[in-house]
Amino acid sequence: RKAAYDNAECALKDKRAELKQKDAEIKQMDKEMDRLQEKLEKERVKAKKKEHEVQRFEKDSKDASRAVDSMMREHGWISTEKHQFGKEGGPYDFSKVKVDDVHRKLEATRSRQDKEGKKINKKVMGMFDRAEQEYQEVMNKKRIIENDKAKIEKVIEELDEKKNQALKTTWAKVNRDFSSIFSTLLPNAKAKLEPPEGGTVLDGLVLRVGFGDCWKDSLSELSGGQRSLLALSLILSLLLFKVAPPASSLAVLF
Repeated sequence: RKAAYDNAECALKDKRAELKQKDAEIKQMDKEMDRLQEKLEKERVKAKKKEHEVQRFEKDSKDASRAVDSMMREHGWISTEKHQFGKEGGPYDFSKVKVDDVHRKLEATRSRQDKEGKKINKKVMGMFDRAEQEYQEVMNKKRIIENDKAKIEKVIEELDEKKNQALKTTWAKVNRDFSSIFSTLLPNAKAKLEPPEGGTVLDGLVLRVGFGDCWKDSLSELSGGQRSLLALSLILSLLLFKVAPPASSLAVLF
């Protein structure tokens, strides 16, 4: 029994020693986990900062892009001169420019501008701005009126062309019927409507009467009956036309 007890006690001591060693290892592992957790937390903070920096960079990039677009719209010269930007020795090479000197010149210019600005009559400037605005409004109205005038003139021109074409068509139809009717009423006679010498149908029409191959120089050479038949032929030829021409357009000179 004593031997079994001793063996058991010895085994218990070994287990206690092993347990103590395991406890030490666990504590060491806990310390390592705490260290790793702390390191992980630091890395997370760093990652968060980087993420914020990236977001700020993207926002700044978009703002800068919008600012550039706005400046290019506002200042047309940028589009034509941007190929010179950044070129060494070019007109926009500021690598050798002393910023302090430029800043001093800028301050001096601003100071001079402020002094000169006090001498300017602000009311006059306001009146000038209003006058310029009114001038622009008047010019805009003028352009609108000129455009409307051009449209109206074009419509009038088209209407005149249609009127002239209709008048020529009417003249051709009436002249043909007039000649036919007069020749029927008065055999061996002929009549026609023609523009005055050196003129066109738009200047009016002249009645010409002929017998055989001879055209009369004047209607006064006709007898009363012949003149009555001439007038009747003209009236009938006008009535045959489906649309009676305006008296002011188709003027017949007796």
